[in-house]
Amino acid sequence: MQTNKKNLIILFATMVVVMLGFGIIIPILPFYVESMGASGRDLGLLMAVYALMQLIFAPVWGGISDKIGRKPILVAGILGNALTQLLMGLSTQLWMLFAARILAGVLASATLPTAMAYIGDSTSEENRSGGMGIIGAAMGVGMVLGPGVGGSLAAINLSMPFYLAAILSMVVLAFVVWMLPESLPEEYRTEKGGKIQGPNFGAMWRALFGPLGFLMLMSFLISFGLTNFEGIFGLYALERYGYTPFQVGMILMGIGVTAAVVQGVAAGKAAKRWGESRVLEAALFISAIGFGLMLTATNMPSVALTSSFFIIGNALMRPVLAAMISQKSTRSEQGVALGLHNSFMSLGRVIGPTWAGFMFDFNISLPYISGGIVMVIALILTVVWIARGGDKTPHKAAESVVIAAE
Repeated sequence: MQTNKKNLIILFATMVVVMLGFGIIIPILPFYVESMGASGRDLGLLMAVYALMQLIFAPVWGGISDKIGRKPILVAGILGNALTQLLMGLSTQLWMLFAARILAGVLASATLPTAMAYIGDSTSEENRSGGMGIIGAAMGVGMVLGPGVGGSLAAINLSMPFYLAAILSMVVLAFVVWMLPESLPEEYRTEKGGKIQGPNFGAMWRALFGPLGFLMLMSFLISFGLTNFEGIFGLYALERYGYTPFQVGMILMGIGVTAAVVQGVAAGKAAKRWGESRVLEAALFISAIGFGLMLTATNMPSVALTSSFFIIGNALMRPVLAAMISQKSTRSEQGVALGLHNSFMSLGRVIGPTWAGFMFDFNISLPYISGGIVMVIALILTVVWIARGGDKTPHKAAESVVIAAE
């Protein structure tokens, strides 16, 4: 048991550093792009290519770890994170940023699925949820601290946050190499010649037309809304308010704390009191209003307040939606259903910032206007779905999900 605790601490530190590196980029990237004379479209695409590479390569890395073990893949992912952070810091042209972001998506995407698989290998069933929760908490800590650290260090030099992330990656790499044992014994590994599975886009398409199709669509729209806001916020704050990376980082760190509190405390209590369906409706309404309110903000306190209002709605939706998908699935098929849910979330992280970047070049307010319209449409669809009893109809989710995944 002591060994397991040590392993969990190392995995926790690893995911904090990886997500810290991701969070660091958010307030800095707009200023990098602006200094190179690039546009909102370029910023959106820089955010999108990272998410696209993750969508494609995360399941590939997971499959490879089933064949050769978890530790080599963790090492590759952490080393890749260090290398790409260094490349980001050294970038002086836009093509260099794109190359570093694409490589980051390919290599750093090895860490999360492999860390979760490591937990699955090395914990008992009764302790597994707690282990997965530690990984989730580590991601939250990294995402909360990242924008603040990035914004603060960028006030000294725009490249410094990337160098710090690279150094921290090498520190946790040393712990993984010398102190983390392999969790997957040889006898439990898949055949060396077996096929490595990538993302199943066919399953995603079929799932849209199955009993869980509406909830999968909501998964995409919620992720689209968040990344539509997040992907362009730094450039919006620079163009409209003249904010520095430090100011953007502080706002995003406050938003991260708000999201963590809402997801960890408020979402569960609200769902118990009013039910998941009503909370989903309310959260969509809050998000739609939040997009509009952000356009009325005129100073730092009002920007922080209106942004947090939007985030409250989005943060309420994510755990509630996952719970609804889980409830409509049999126990044996929850993994498949939630895997599809994560795939649709990833697709939203690709399309959201891309859309926001293109809209920004037409008018800096368009990303938030269009985001609000999408949330209103999602709210109307949800009201109709609930009115027709879609939230209460028991689905044979096990059968439908298996068919979709085949």
